[in-house]
Amino acid sequence: MAAYFENSDETLVPDALRGFARAHADLLTLDPDHGFLLARDPAPARRVGILSGGGSGHEPLHAGYVGRGMLDVACPGLVFASPHNRQVYEGSLAAARSEGVLHIVKNYTGDRINFGIAAERLAHRDIPCARVLVDDDLATDSEHIAVGRRGTGGAVLIEKILGAAADTGLGLMELQELGTRLAAGCRTLAVASAAHTAPTTGRPAFLLDPEELEYGVGIHGERAPKTVRRRPIGPLVERMALALLETLSPARGSSVITLVNGLGAVTPLELYAVHAELGGLLDDRGIQLARSLVGEYCTALDMRGFSITLLAADQQVLRLYDAPVRTAALHW
Repeated sequence: MAAYFENSDETLVPDALRGFARAHADLLTLDPDHGFLLARDPAPARRVGILSGGGSGHEPLHAGYVGRGMLDVACPGLVFASPHNRQVYEGSLAAARSEGVLHIVKNYTGDRINFGIAAERLAHRDIPCARVLVDDDLATDSEHIAVGRRGTGGAVLIEKILGAAADTGLGLMELQELGTRLAAGCRTLAVASAAHTAPTTGRPAFLLDPEELEYGVGIHGERAPKTVRRRPIGPLVERMALALLETLSPARGSSVITLVNGLGAVTPLELYAVHAELGGLLDDRGIQLARSLVGEYCTALDMRGFSITLLAADQQVLRLYDAPVRTAALHW
């Protein structure tokens, strides 16, 4: 047993949101009635509000990215559960600017349904709304999976770039077009040597032999399509990176943004070693590692694992990525 530090299963998320809002009161406010977080100081040039959300347990995604240069609103659901459509609707009303609101949605059935209902309600109010669907998980790129690829760590990079684009005054359809292009050029793979601890039971969500690795694990604790033998990180990162590169097919000399992301219980020491292997492999293949993030940006509670994300990046994307950002989890 590994019980969570909490008052109860029911209050863990709302308690955490209250604490988060108090810790970052200079950046955001919490709507206590509807459970969304609203940026205090969005760029005045924005004509479109940016909203994202999803289950809690992935912190700092999405609450940590509310603020100047990224999200106007984040809607956190319960642990690994979609936010309610009412929450998304009310958050969208708060986020909307003169040309409406853009929803950045990770590709899960519950999220698609609830964000879709909220969008329909916004249409009845004549508030323009468009969606960018993040579906970067290469492990679920299969014709046998009806919903398609899951949305994972790529959401961090896409939210950053679209936030910067919104700050320049782009319109709703322009942002949706850019976001769709970003999503098409973004893929992620994740591995884990141990599952997360389920809050309701205090036990691991699944068990692995010490010599086994889940290759292609999901951020909600979904088992991978295959369990493989553990290997040193050199061969492991090579296998992951080559699979991502094969899908994206970047030309020699092109640029990528990379994210080496801890899933909750992997040390920075390990993550930087993974980044070193990834950088060397990209160098060998003539792919420019133009920008990079290393750390915990999209977790799965306390899962012992990491993900690698590659995002194809032209000069426009790099300029938007470099634009100033001020949030609890990302700032430059």
